Amino acid sequence: MPSKMIVSAVVAIAAIVGFAAFQGPIGAAVLGTAFAQRAGVDRIADLPDGLHVALCGTGSPLPDPSRAAACTVVIAGKHIFVVDSGEGGARNISLMGIPNGRIEAVFLTHFHSDHIDGLGPMMLLRWTGNGATSPLPIYGPPGVERVVAGFDAGYALDSGYRTAHHGQKIAPSSGAGGVAKPFALPPRGSNARVTVFSGDGLTVTAFRVNHGPVDPAVGYRFDYKGRSVVISGDTAESSSLAEASRGADMLLHEGLQPKLVGLMTAALTKRGNANIAQITRDILGYHASPELVAREAQAAGVRFVVFTHIIPQTPSRMMYPAWLGDARRLYDGPIVVGEDGMMFSMPAGSRGFEFRRLPIG
Repeated sequence: MPSKMIVSAVVAIAAIVGFAAFQGPIGAAVLGTAFAQRAGVDRIADLPDGLHVALCGTGSPLPDPSRAAACTVVIAGKHIFVVDSGEGGARNISLMGIPNGRIEAVFLTHFHSDHIDGLGPMMLLRWTGNGATSPLPIYGPPGVERVVAGFDAGYALDSGYRTAHHGQKIAPSSGAGGVAKPFALPPRGSNARVTVFSGDGLTVTAFRVNHGPVDPAVGYRFDYKGRSVVISGDTAESSSLAEASRGADMLLHEGLQPKLVGLMTAALTKRGNANIAQITRDILGYHASPELVAREAQAAGVRFVVFTHIIPQTPSRMMYPAWLGDARRLYDGPIVVGEDGMMFSMPAGSRGFEFRRLPIG
């Protein structure tokens, strides 16, 4: 081997050895800088007064590495609420820089697993985030009592450990878990809404939606200082949802593209996975296509449509036109395919919209 090559190899080896020797201190310094910049950051502290919608989970029960399960943050003024609490939602809220400890209540649309399986972390991070002395209020239709009681029972040992370890000041035993807040529903077949929360300029109303055989299932409308957002929950075509959406600033609606689900079904069938293939056929009947949502939004005079609960998995923005199908042709307002970390702001006293991304990871 020529002498120059030998020298170069020795220098390279020395550089590698030297880097390895300092890798620990370098890593600690980088992490220290990251912690100083991000740990405990509050990215919503300076929001203008108004109604703000942050997407903490835009996925579905189908595993999706880029999306947590169903979860939406609604901020009205300085008050923070969450609609649905799917797996990964509470984690994303923290990563997005929204203080978990300030969450005032959770509203559940129904009791499918992907809308409730993140309640444990949601209750825990809210409790320990500010040393809450009372449980997290969890609103929902009849049945919410069973759901909350189950999570409270399942997390009872964990809660005891944390109080014993951190003390009553940091983790007061009185603040662990949740407390169910059931509300009565309008009659079946009615388009009426019921008020489930009211205070400090915010009114939250609930209405039935068509997600059979899942019953009860509801959507919510949030009205605050002249701005409004309707959150569909999971639903097929529902006249009650169309009525609740009239004149709304924003409609946050679930979406399933039947043509793409059909491709998934064909692939599963070809591989002999008959069980999952049948599930993908079944789900067509109780979700809404982007085209259906577009028509409903156009008729209701909705000003802005955002899709969530994206089915099937759509990992690249290049695929969004295929997922939307003909929706843009049927609705003349802006349409967004939601992604985790998106935030939409509707300042009070205006008709404008603002958009930002809250980084995750």
